Amino acid sequence: MEKKVNISTETVAGVERVSATVSQNMKLFRRQNGLTLDELSRKSGVSKGMLVEIEKGSANPSIATLCRAATALGVSVADFVGVASSVPVRIVLPEDASTLWHGPKGGTATLLVGTHGPDEIELWRWTMFPGEIFESPGHSPGTLELLNVEIGELTLRLDESEHVLQAGSSVLARTEDRHAYLNCGNSELRFVMAVAELQRPRVRTSL
Repeated sequence: MEKKVNISTETVAGVERVSATVSQNMKLFRRQNGLTLDELSRKSGVSKGMLVEIEKGSANPSIATLCRAATALGVSVADFVGVASSVPVRIVLPEDASTLWHGPKGGTATLLVGTHGPDEIELWRWTMFPGEIFESPGHSPGTLELLNVEIGELTLRLDESEHVLQAGSSVLARTEDRHAYLNCGNSELRFVMAVAELQRPRVRTSL
């Protein structure tokens, strides 16, 4: 039986809060960098129209779009949504975490906490229901992801290869190329993911 998705008032409020925070911070970081919308568009590869809508708070940009804009501005996605850590410690309460993806059957991807850019380390929690898929065009060279499957079965697609991870399994993967997360099973999937996207040059090592 297909799961029915009810969009709750809390979900709508959460999306609006994230949009408002991203709008405010993108304008701030763009002006701090001395960039016009046209210049940011050329530098990030995000259309000017999308940037305008984001800064107006009327867009719901994809995670990939936020990643491209953040990289161009020398910040992190966590900076955009206001969950970047501060020295010596910052506690992000559950209600302050930012859900940046909503799947067609009720799945979510929530950015729990992350570092300030340009070097990014982020902690995510994912929930996916049977049949849901999230596709990414890839991150900057050398990006690594560490995943742990809590319940269900995760299919991790890396370019042309697929890897099936059962509950309790963990994986380290380089995700600079296109990749995807899929729930090909018959039950709810939950996993946590840490992303390390470092902008400074470094020696490439094999996994």
